Amino acid sequence: MTDHVWIALLVLAAVGSGLIGGLFFVFSNTIMRAFDRLPAAGAVAAMNSINRVILNPGFFLVFFGTALLCVVILIGVAARPDGRNEALAIAGAVFYLVGSIGVTMVFNVPLNNKLAAVSPSANDMETQWRNYRAPWTRWNHVRTVACLLAAAAFAHALVG
Repeated sequence: MTDHVWIALLVLAAVGSGLIGGLFFVFSNTIMRAFDRLPAAGAVAAMNSINRVILNPGFFLVFFGTALLCVVILIGVAARPDGRNEALAIAGAVFYLVGSIGVTMVFNVPLNNKLAAVSPSANDMETQWRNYRAPWTRWNHVRTVACLLAAAAFAHALVG
């Protein structure tokens, strides 16, 4: 693998990780707090709407495209003749694949699916929202940190 290709992979992975980390940060820092100011039924409806709308080509391109770049980087590490900065590149890929993709699929998506099944006329909407919000946000913090660590590792691999 040429240096130009390797550099392009690291730059794209850093940017993708940073974009997704920023999205997750906005949820933890702003969106979930804004939902807490709504009645529980409004928060559930708003989150369910976001969970439907976010599934679009732009999001998929960055979210899963960055994952694909991480896999290519992991494979590419073995093809690098000098192995420079391979530990940082590996760390970035693992942070993103485990902390973003893995946590999303194992924790956040099942919580989203459970929330989507809540009836708009449920009598226990406050409880449903609390049972969703706390673990979802906690796992979202994990995703945020993992993505930002991935972006930092990829960036450091570029200059280190």
